[in-house]
Amino acid sequence: MGTAAASVRRDGDALAFAGDVVAASVPALWSQAQAGRAGAARLDLSAITTLDSAGLALLAELAGDGALAVDGTAPGLAELCRAYRLTPTLAYVSA
Repeated sequence: MGTAAASVRRDGDALAFAGDVVAASVPALWSQAQAGRAGAARLDLSAITTLDSAGLALLAELAGDGALAVDGTAPGLAELCRAYRLTPTLAYVSA
């Protein structure tokens, strides 16, 4: 089974992610996201094909504890959010 190359690009006011957002791709995605982060208001997750906990950590950090809106979903996102006590906006659930 092949993997989809991960990428992030600026699309209007969104950082749009695509492909496999997994541990192996996180360092490169972090660098790409930092280049387009200024002024972003949303994370677009609709083109993510695979997401793991490292990818979720990247997205949660970029979301700024819910400061950015989250559009779309990714396979396994809901389950990972429950496991790591994150809201749908990728903010941590308060105790």
